[in-house]
Amino acid sequence: MADRIAEVELFCTIVEAGGISAGALASGSSPPAVSRRLSALEARLGVRLADRSARRFRLTDEGALYYEHCRAILARLRDAEAEVSTRGAAARGLLKAGAPMELGRRRIAPLLAEFAAQHPGLEVHLVLSDAGLEVGQDGIDVALRIARPDDPAVIARKIAATRRIVCGAPSYLATRGTPARPADLASHECLRLARRHRLLDRWRFRTHSGVEEIRVRGQLSSSSGDVLHGWALEGRGLSLEALWDVAEDLQAGRLVECLAEYHCDEIELFATFQPGHPMPPRVRLFVDFMAACHLDSRQPVTGI
Repeated sequence: MADRIAEVELFCTIVEAGGISAGALASGSSPPAVSRRLSALEARLGVRLADRSARRFRLTDEGALYYEHCRAILARLRDAEAEVSTRGAAARGLLKAGAPMELGRRRIAPLLAEFAAQHPGLEVHLVLSDAGLEVGQDGIDVALRIARPDDPAVIARKIAATRRIVCGAPSYLATRGTPARPADLASHECLRLARRHRLLDRWRFRTHSGVEEIRVRGQLSSSSGDVLHGWALEGRGLSLEALWDVAEDLQAGRLVECLAEYHCDEIELFATFQPGHPMPPRVRLFVDFMAACHLDSRQPVTGI
């Protein structure tokens, strides 16, 4: 049985590394040895798991199916070991967490490192993306994401909330002027975020007549919130930002809030994860830790 587990671990390492050579490096072995072990596994199973050459490594249909099962087996094994060895008192094993790019870099990364320091038996991996990470689909244990997921099978726990603000650099406002009402945005360069295949070019405001949605335009857009933040600091345009992402810049005067009286949308941050019985300690403890951090009221992290 130990040999079978070693085979499964090696196969997953090869697939996740992207080929024989990279898998050999990741496993501390040599490419010829890894190739022989993969060939032996294929011979035992009676199927070809991957088409491979000097420049290409591609799973066959059978290989893809085998990989999905192997990955699930290893995840369950890690969960079982962590649960039995710690009885839920400490986090062990591998925790893969996902977060939006800028929030993840500035706030989540330091907190994740702090959490890891409290649990020496834990290995952590942080994935940053503004595309909207999904647990299960993106191979992560916990996704810290804006808004609840559409999948009703996924558990979502609210971690924090903040509001969105329109802001710009003093240099931009000196040149283009400061918008006095939402409709004025039509004459401004607005920095727009793209999510997957959708451009977020409609900004919402509260006015005396209710909620007003303004379609904004501009030369620059990006799938990275971090890039938009950088452009705003350079004076390239106005940006719609989460307050927790720009609080430090507002305090330092690098950015100026606009249209404050037209309070924009409030956004919520959720920790999402797959249901489990019992839930892996690393997931439960990390979610509890994040909720206790009161991210919406913490001072901005400096020097990141």
